[in-house]
Amino acid sequence: MESAEIRRRWLSFFEERGHAVVPSASLIADDPTLLLVNAGMVPFKPYFLGETKPPAPRATSVQKCVRTPDIEEVGKTTRHGTFFQMCGNFSFGDYFKEGAIKYAWELLTSSVADGGYGLEPEKLWITVYLDDDEAETIWRDVIGVPAERIQRLGKKDNFWSMGVPGPCGPCSEINYDRGPEFGVEGGPAVNDERYVEIWNLVFMQYERGAGDGKEDFPILGDLPSKNIDTGLGLERLAMILQGVQNMYETDTLRVVMDKATELTGVRYGAAQNTDVSMRVVADHIRTSVMLIGDGVTPGNEGRGYVLRRIMRRAIRNMRLMGATGPVVQDLVDVVINTMGQQYPELVTDRKRIETVALAEEAAFLKAVKGGTNILDTAVTETKATGGTVLSGDKAFLLHDTWGFPIDLTLEMAAEQGLSVDEAGFRRLMQEQRDRAKADAKAKKTGHADMSAYREIADGSGATEFTGYATTQGESTIVGLLVNGVSAPAASEGDEVEVVLDRTPFYAEGGGQLADQGRIKLDSGAIIQVRDVQQPVPGVSVHKGSVQVGEVTVGASAYAAIDVNRRRAIARAHSATHLTHQALRDALGPTAAQAGSENSPGRFRFDFGSPNAVPGTVLTDVEQKINDVLSRELDVTAEIMSIDEAKKQGAIAEFGEKYGERVRVVTIGDFSKELCGGTHVGNTAQLGLVKLLGESSIGSGVRRVEALVGVDAYNFLAKEHTVVAQLQELVKGRPEELPEKIASMLGKLKDAEKEIEKFRAEKVLQAAAGLAENAQDIRGVALVVGTVPDGTGADDLRKLVLDVRGRIQGDRPAVVALFTTANDRPLTVIATNEAARERGLKAGDLVRTAAKTLGGGGGGKPDVAQGGGQNPAAVPEAIAAVERLVVETV
Repeated sequence: MESAEIRRRWLSFFEERGHAVVPSASLIADDPTLLLVNAGMVPFKPYFLGETKPPAPRATSVQKCVRTPDIEEVGKTTRHGTFFQMCGNFSFGDYFKEGAIKYAWELLTSSVADGGYGLEPEKLWITVYLDDDEAETIWRDVIGVPAERIQRLGKKDNFWSMGVPGPCGPCSEINYDRGPEFGVEGGPAVNDERYVEIWNLVFMQYERGAGDGKEDFPILGDLPSKNIDTGLGLERLAMILQGVQNMYETDTLRVVMDKATELTGVRYGAAQNTDVSMRVVADHIRTSVMLIGDGVTPGNEGRGYVLRRIMRRAIRNMRLMGATGPVVQDLVDVVINTMGQQYPELVTDRKRIETVALAEEAAFLKAVKGGTNILDTAVTETKATGGTVLSGDKAFLLHDTWGFPIDLTLEMAAEQGLSVDEAGFRRLMQEQRDRAKADAKAKKTGHADMSAYREIADGSGATEFTGYATTQGESTIVGLLVNGVSAPAASEGDEVEVVLDRTPFYAEGGGQLADQGRIKLDSGAIIQVRDVQQPVPGVSVHKGSVQVGEVTVGASAYAAIDVNRRRAIARAHSATHLTHQALRDALGPTAAQAGSENSPGRFRFDFGSPNAVPGTVLTDVEQKINDVLSRELDVTAEIMSIDEAKKQGAIAEFGEKYGERVRVVTIGDFSKELCGGTHVGNTAQLGLVKLLGESSIGSGVRRVEALVGVDAYNFLAKEHTVVAQLQELVKGRPEELPEKIASMLGKLKDAEKEIEKFRAEKVLQAAAGLAENAQDIRGVALVVGTVPDGTGADDLRKLVLDVRGRIQGDRPAVVALFTTANDRPLTVIATNEAARERGLKAGDLVRTAAKTLGGGGGGKPDVAQGGGQNPAAVPEAIAAVERLVVETV
């Protein structure tokens, strides 16, 4: 049974039994504590925590998931993988243990003809929690599983919680016996390789307290409403139903390995090392496609870094198997063709996915070439000091700057006889991850305990947003935090976070910056609001300071936003929609939105594109936008179902989470997008849009920055003034300026070339004199000294080689010359064959000199180059070279 059919049967089974089918959420987690969705229940977390009301009492989904903590183990075993699909059925206060157990047994054991998976009942083993007598009784007496196939396990294996205070409960796992060829008998308590877990039923019935680890926490009591959360690993079930030994041999991964075989000539199963590479390629390419499909682009932080890392590991492993050219195109196509049966949007977005993936491959192959030079230098410097371990910070630099996977650094260092300080590298990596996670969380929460926001949400419900219709209005303070802690009151000067029952303030989201303004209390107290966030869904937290008086919970208030700021942001947001559509018209659907920021009077818009947008195209886009402004199109917003929005062709933004009902913003007949932000009423209100230019912000992602309204006018006014000044300087009309300035720059460049030529000739003229004045050190001709400051590296190298060539006969010769360019000392040293036979190598001499100069260097035995930070140390470096020559000969 193919994976797509397993998925279809799951959703069909539960839909027929009253479950609402919930499409898989994006892999981009809508949670500040997560980079990516890593479990099937993550999208349902707000329902289980009571933050949001569930859409139905029963739900089912097949959720895309990515986990990367064990990424180094991927390929080494057949059990580890980064992407997987979790089939889940959920009950929110509806059915409980008996219902969940009956559904699971029915679907697994019903015949294929009847819509089930057709597993043999006698091969299924059950585990329950130690004291969960109720679950065991249901399995034994209601379902009929023999007592000898039901085992009890402890808290570590059969008890679930989120790792924080909140819902928790016992689990019951269904395991499949794969037979004696996979190990000894005795059930899952004895051998989890033979008795593989396929379905976990979580019975949320308790509330847990604070504690560490999976076992050390107290149970506080029963939940008011009991819930069900189950998860079946699609890949594991596919492994069983397809009769293969591990998930890498299932239909969606085996085809990728087959393509890798076609590209490299390496057969899976031929050798352990190539089998590891095959599995890495299959897993990582599939994960990459799924991440790019959900809008992730390669980068150096966050989820972009995750994608970059796994893509580069895949490409690296293809090269280890012998691939010499680009391979990503073929591998990505196989994944899209296979996974597209389950996720049709992959096929629709094929071109965009391929564009991003190919750009990252090209960038990595270029990085490998450049990073190899950096690694060679680091290896040389380490060996020069007698070291045998490449430092963790060097490995981190290669990883962070050049995108070198750590395994690539380990392998290449080993080839040079060095190990790598992996502990230091991983410490720096963890520090980087911790900073990124802390920054993301702090942006939303201001370092406050999330439970404080949840308590407010539980007590007062969601904040009613009135800002679409009004900019001010009456409200009541329902929550107050001082320094991240709930408080009944706050005094003048306090930094506070205020929650209102209703507010006109827009909370930052969808690329739009938050409103600012004031909240005035009936008592005369005033809060200056500088930011608004939603740390938990639906609750707007106003961050600011108490300017006057005392603020108390329950007080009546009057909230008023800064209207001028709101209008300027609204103009920018509407202009962003126009820019998005105009770019898609010019570049095609691959120019999909990858991020934006709408601030007063200006905006930036990120979009997918493998190459820079030509200036002529950008000019056409800008003209099209301003043409739309002149048409005075109305801007309207309408609430509708997500399905209706899709039928109308509304564009959705990658990474945004949408409910069943969505807000669609339409600009005349030009643009239609899903959007929760604020906008102008008519395009004429924008006045003018000026695109400042575009640039690259990552592999396959470009950024346009622009000004709107008065800001755009002021920019053009300044440009006009500059043009007028240039006209005066070059004595020409505006349209003549490019040609005249280009001519002036050309003449200047020619003059610089003549000067450089004269300088080089003057330097080389000194060669004869330097050779004639060579010192004699025990039969070795030593030329050491300085040349005029400003001499370039190329000219210095030519001079050194010229001097070496002027020393006659078989006499050993060492030439070491120094200069200072751009306030940095530079040296080039060369030796002839006779000198090298006496142990004088240019690389050794350069390292000695460069160390004295406060820098580094390297090269070949016959010629080497180095530099440093301290020009004043040049005389000392010259002396060091002379000493080394004397000591060597």
